[in-house]
Amino acid sequence: MFNRLAHHANVLGSVATSSLTAWRGCLVVSDVPQPEKPLVLYDMEGCPYCRRVREALTALNLDVQIRPCPKGGRVFRKRAETTGGKQQFPLLVDQNTDTVMYGSEAIIKYLFLQYAGQPVPGYYRERLWQPVMGSFASVASAMRGLRADSGKQPEQPLHLWSFEGSPFSRLVRERLCELEIPYTLHNLGKEHWTEIGPAKQRIKPGPYRPAPGGKRDTFFKAHGRVQVPYLEDPNTGEGLFESARILDYLNAQYG
Repeated sequence: MFNRLAHHANVLGSVATSSLTAWRGCLVVSDVPQPEKPLVLYDMEGCPYCRRVREALTALNLDVQIRPCPKGGRVFRKRAETTGGKQQFPLLVDQNTDTVMYGSEAIIKYLFLQYAGQPVPGYYRERLWQPVMGSFASVASAMRGLRADSGKQPEQPLHLWSFEGSPFSRLVRERLCELEIPYTLHNLGKEHWTEIGPAKQRIKPGPYRPAPGGKRDTFFKAHGRVQVPYLEDPNTGEGLFESARILDYLNAQYG
């Protein structure tokens, strides 16, 4: 009972985080093709600067391989330093262009120009107040996703379907980061404003049908619904919806 109450409290905190960041990272701005080689992001889930990069990745509907680097982490921090020269995050590695890049603002500009051929839209441009609001947003989530928590490493990276502004997905990403579990983040942002709302009751009335041919359509055909978070673990064959169930699984399997 206590665990469920704590989970509901964490959900409310995550909703506050999304609100303080103006719900960026929910809608797809430009649906671009996936690059030939996967993007890699060395990342701290609770870091406001890393969050801005993940917002842009959702806006572009780009998937990315996450290498969690929480404070005190021992799995990917040294690798990040070897790759880029220092332990600073976010760190983007794009093998398609041999690009290794620090700095949220520079990374966001790069992603929009390289993959959408356009400047950063106004909604995603840096504003003077964003660092302050981003810090408040991290506090609202009780600073989860910032510090390492010892656990067992999987043999193969996991797969998470998510979008940055989803409060429920954030709870799962926070735990994956704390446990330093690598995973492929499959961004599944909303493709139209009528998709706003929970999985079972969106603004548009009637049965939900995603736009044909998109990532949501592919997911819908595979699962009969579009709902995040959804976790797949190739190490055990598990596939799970619902943040509470996923968190219980991660803690039991890897915590």
